[in-house]
Amino acid sequence: MKRFDWLREIQRLDPEKDFLRIYQITATLEFPWDVTRALELALYRTYAVPSIGRLLGETGEFVDRTQKRYDDTTLLLDAVVEHGFASETGRSAIRRINQMHRSYDISNDDMRYVLCTFVAIPGRWLDRYGWRRVSEHERRAMAAYYRTLGRHMGIQDIPETYDDFGRCLDEYEDAHFGWDESGRAVSDATLDLMASWYPAPLAPLVRGASKALLDDPLLRAFRYESPHPAARALVHGALRARAKAVRLLPPRRTPHHARQNPEIKGYPNGYDVAELGTFHGSSAPKRLGACPVPHGK
Repeated sequence: MKRFDWLREIQRLDPEKDFLRIYQITATLEFPWDVTRALELALYRTYAVPSIGRLLGETGEFVDRTQKRYDDTTLLLDAVVEHGFASETGRSAIRRINQMHRSYDISNDDMRYVLCTFVAIPGRWLDRYGWRRVSEHERRAMAAYYRTLGRHMGIQDIPETYDDFGRCLDEYEDAHFGWDESGRAVSDATLDLMASWYPAPLAPLVRGASKALLDDPLLRAFRYESPHPAARALVHGALRARAKAVRLLPPRRTPHHARQNPEIKGYPNGYDVAELGTFHGSSAPKRLGACPVPHGK
């Protein structure tokens, strides 16, 4: 294989019909490391919306059991990417996501905003730090993939195009980013988690590098001091240097799924998708809310 063979395959596919296959190529073959980092940043941004950060803080899950919440969120989203919406595993993952969300009073606007982060933030990350820019086919496929996920989650008024997702995200952040003590606590716990993945002496460097990736509105919302310009330049330069190095590598032949990432630490003996996440009361998974989109047998 040659370096751009996967891109050529993407361009032969229909982004409206073959969006799952295109997104699988993008996320697991072309940019698996970058997509993981970008989705981490996407979820992290949502803490700066007080209604979201406050809810996550009040549950205690993202503060007291941060690694498990990271693992469960990653694995549930990854199951749909790997197996598809029509598979039993993909349906089970969406069912679990919906069961957890329906245990809380979450507005459709907040749900739609979170969905927008999954499209806009990875696209922007890849354009800035990927070994190549995202193609128009990939942009359309990303939008179609997350429109489909949003429908399965019962989200209303989902943006239509890739650009629409970006505009929705920017407008929502402009209107809603702000300080909340619980959101800051969730942010601190997340930065601590990321630092814990590395040897202890490197923890301050990891925290500093993570903050150097945050834009000014996000830093203001959490009331973090702005990183030194030299720190930002160093981090951004390192990521761009990595992109140039990756560009010289041969294409990946075997998909790398998020479940294979070393940051997933809570399930050394494997896991059942239907048992991921949190459960409330004595309700069994199948007795709680399921996917709102009907499936054929």
